[in-house]
Amino acid sequence: MSAGGGWFAFLESNTTGTGRDFCAAARARGMRPVLLSRDPGRYPYAVLDGIDTVVLDTSDPQAVLEACTRLDPVAIASSSEYFVALAARTAAKLGLPGPDGDAVERCRSKDAQRSVHAAAGVPVPAFAAVTGAAEAAGAAERIGFPVVLKPVSGSGSVGVRLCADAAQARAWAERLLSDGSATVLVEEAVSGPEFSVETFDGEVVAVVAKHVGAEPYFVETGHDVPAPVPAATAAELGAVAVRAVGALGLGYGAAHTELRLGPGGPVVIEVNPRLAGGMIPVAVKAATGVDLVDRVVARAAGLPAAVRGAAAGHAAVRFVRLAGEGRVAAVAGLADAAAAPGVAAVTASTAVGRELRVTHSFQDRLACVVAAGPDTATAARRASAAAALIDITVEETPR
Repeated sequence: MSAGGGWFAFLESNTTGTGRDFCAAARARGMRPVLLSRDPGRYPYAVLDGIDTVVLDTSDPQAVLEACTRLDPVAIASSSEYFVALAARTAAKLGLPGPDGDAVERCRSKDAQRSVHAAAGVPVPAFAAVTGAAEAAGAAERIGFPVVLKPVSGSGSVGVRLCADAAQARAWAERLLSDGSATVLVEEAVSGPEFSVETFDGEVVAVVAKHVGAEPYFVETGHDVPAPVPAATAAELGAVAVRAVGALGLGYGAAHTELRLGPGGPVVIEVNPRLAGGMIPVAVKAATGVDLVDRVVARAAGLPAAVRGAAAGHAAVRFVRLAGEGRVAAVAGLADAAAAPGVAAVTASTAVGRELRVTHSFQDRLACVVAAGPDTATAARRASAAAALIDITVEETPR
């Protein structure tokens, strides 16, 4: 089937990763991207790139179905974690390709995901789902300190914290519950380096090394593709990720599995039923020649995958992070960073005039550089050097 000329409906978008690239990939495939959104103004690229938009209540499944029925698209997808399940269910109702919406929805609940994995024998941390602060402290005591507390839904390290004792566990649980989380996940803190495994249709595409900021938080500060580990270690990480994806019924399309390499081997932290964020797909393309964004678009439209492109062998992602709170006064150096040796992509996720506060999450990342090279060290050095050329001036807001 040819999808040329038809509408490709994107349900909302991510704001800091590859949402823009999804629309570009659909257009490159001869389709007409259209963004369905409650507030298209959240995505400046829609205007810059001339993307058609439809304004509707995207939290209303019936409204989404009716809008898509009117459009009669050749494909439906989402680059936003919060809308992947609804996009899948809408695609199914219209007879279009897509993942299992129920399987995707299960992944949105970290406690449900953990239970599935534990039952299937997939290695996961010891855990407990709780609804009260005292219950969180008690669960932490049983699991053993330190523990990690997080909301059962969410992404980008939002609300994730290492707690060293019962008092910290109680206090952090109180904060999460007061911020709107109905349930909090208390889990064993697995020691060891962090990785992600990027899979497509249940097969490993890349094993990625993660760099994480200072404890007690878990903000990702960079990535290396492929992970600089022995082949046997990469194979073990990949095999556990494939088991984790399969146990959840996610055999279709992209999945992003996060793991820790603990003393006893890989331990699954979580599976995300979507492409990775943090510009990892761009780094994967630069390092391996596999365009994961295009694969998602092609898969949703029932088209064959593109052939593997040119590859540098290695790539690195490095972020410019928020150092202090205030208002953005200037953003400079993006063109210089883009022109630096080996740089494949530069993005900024903030703009002049924005008020910034430290959140200890992905929101503290203000800009990103992806650079390629013949080895890990060269790619990392190039990414770090280019990131240093970006100057984001934040002035303290008068009180």
